[in-house]
Amino acid sequence: MANEKQFSRRDFLKTTGVATGGIIGGSLLGGLIGFNVQDAENDEAVTDNESHNAGDSNDSSDLGANIPEQGRVFFSNDEDFNTIEAAMERIFPESDMGPGAKELGAAYFLDGQLAGAYGHNSREYMQGPFHEGKETQGYQSNLNRASYFKLGIRKLQDEASDRHDTSFAELEAEQQDDILKDFETDEVDFNVPKSTATAGFFFQLLRTATLEGVYSDPIYRGNRDMAGWKMKQFPGHQHSYLDTIDTDEFQDIEPMPNFG
Repeated sequence: MANEKQFSRRDFLKTTGVATGGIIGGSLLGGLIGFNVQDAENDEAVTDNESHNAGDSNDSSDLGANIPEQGRVFFSNDEDFNTIEAAMERIFPESDMGPGAKELGAAYFLDGQLAGAYGHNSREYMQGPFHEGKETQGYQSNLNRASYFKLGIRKLQDEASDRHDTSFAELEAEQQDDILKDFETDEVDFNVPKSTATAGFFFQLLRTATLEGVYSDPIYRGNRDMAGWKMKQFPGHQHSYLDTIDTDEFQDIEPMPNFG
């Protein structure tokens, strides 16, 4: 009986071309599939200023690509922006591993998100009745995320003023941490019904937005210079791994952005 050749998964990937990125990047296959990424219809983002659009963090289209690198489309008030930037830096501070949230542009990432579909909950059911949500439930507020963040930022500023008679951004790192810990444990009263907003849930939104801004594709204005990816040794959007697929050792690959 003839010996059957053992066909490994690695051989299969090389033979079929999946590992080469041909299905995604090949012009021939792209034409056969009949899908042009550049012509894909973007979801309409609801913004206060219709001259700017920014997609939510789960949208793979290039929404936000026309937003200036250093421009702001949601935060018109410097104190509000400085407050959220300082809070994000304490959640993801600069360390020996690399830059913190501020240098990585996480606040600019959030700025774009709040101006678009994410900030206005455009893809979510936002009608009543509204009740206080359980810990196992997701977003329950009658406020959209843009309003929720505005309320949370104002409360951060109020706590800084009441406790230390200065702005949140001007506080020492330990003082900022004390306030943020009280938010995280829901010990700060928002003076609104709990079905509307709580300090604990605001902290969850803030922490999630910080990590997304640190590790998102740079097209969304966070993760500057792909430093977040570099710290994680994440290779980004490589067109092909053909030159390394046969290597058994770990490969430190320079990351590539979506638009690279």
